[in-house]
Amino acid sequence: MKAALKTAEGTFEVREAERPIIPASNFVLARVRVAGICGTDLRHWKKHEPELECHIMGHELAGEVVEVGEGVANVKPGDRVVIETVMGDGVCDYCRIQRYNICEHLYDVRTRYVSRAYAEYVVGPAEKFYKLPDHVSFEEASLIDTFSVCLHAQHLSGLGINDKVAVIGAGPIGLGQMMLAKASGADVIICDVVDSALALAREVGADAVVNSAAEDPVERVKAFTGGRGADIVFECVGGEQMPQTLPQATKMARRAGKVVLVGGFDAGETSIPLEWQRIQMSEISIVPSASFAMHEIYREQGMVLDLIAKGRIDVKKLVTHRFPLDRINEAFDTAERKHETGAVFVAITI
Repeated sequence: MKAALKTAEGTFEVREAERPIIPASNFVLARVRVAGICGTDLRHWKKHEPELECHIMGHELAGEVVEVGEGVANVKPGDRVVIETVMGDGVCDYCRIQRYNICEHLYDVRTRYVSRAYAEYVVGPAEKFYKLPDHVSFEEASLIDTFSVCLHAQHLSGLGINDKVAVIGAGPIGLGQMMLAKASGADVIICDVVDSALALAREVGADAVVNSAAEDPVERVKAFTGGRGADIVFECVGGEQMPQTLPQATKMARRAGKVVLVGGFDAGETSIPLEWQRIQMSEISIVPSASFAMHEIYREQGMVLDLIAKGRIDVKKLVTHRFPLDRINEAFDTAERKHETGAVFVAITI
């Protein structure tokens, strides 16, 4: 099959790779049709990472079922599907209580199977494959992973109707976080430094937007909330910006408010000075959120598919650019240079 393999320089080389085979009776083989580029992928772009060299990456994908194991009943060849890529070892204490998103072997397992989107074929357990209604496109389905991350964070936040919410970051995750909060009846202000992303945020429902490079985002959030501060702040930037955005988030939150960490940290220790006395005296909660899994008896990825299918969220406008797999390096470059290109969600057709 054709696949994009990571090079020593951190870019991609598109070449022939071994097509995966079904390893067990409960597994499914699918032909990938659309894969997305997310912030996690971009943090690995053009980085020398020997442990990822020659690996197939990508974890936002939709496609068509090609073959199923003899024990599979939920999908069949020809079905259009979205594929969940959060997959633990299935046997640890956390997997047994369906909190597989925090399985200590999560990345070891998922990267062997479902988390290999930048290739023609992918294989995984049948429970990770969700049938798409006819009216939900592959492009829309490729955004379900992004929105599932957001839904998990919203579930952890306890967000309620009429809450005052601030979102830091207007990339796919930040926009998804804003859209879900709006769909739940909250008032939302969103901050970023890219004007095109803020314009899109307004278009898809933000009540207010802030260019943090031109205005004080903390003061704008306080004004938006009548001086009190936000009930919930979602930090959706992460990475190298976290030492700036996390302190901002804690200053935006009201007393007894919550700061939810959705943006990812880089590996290793990160030192971030915070006003710990104020955080403690105000009983501000800092809530880490990692990927997604289950919400009570429901799979969060299935919940997002249901929201899209019912028209409760419209994700189509978030897809700003499209590239074939052969141009994956150009796709990543476009996503990285979002200040110039206006990129939000970049889709790769395979």
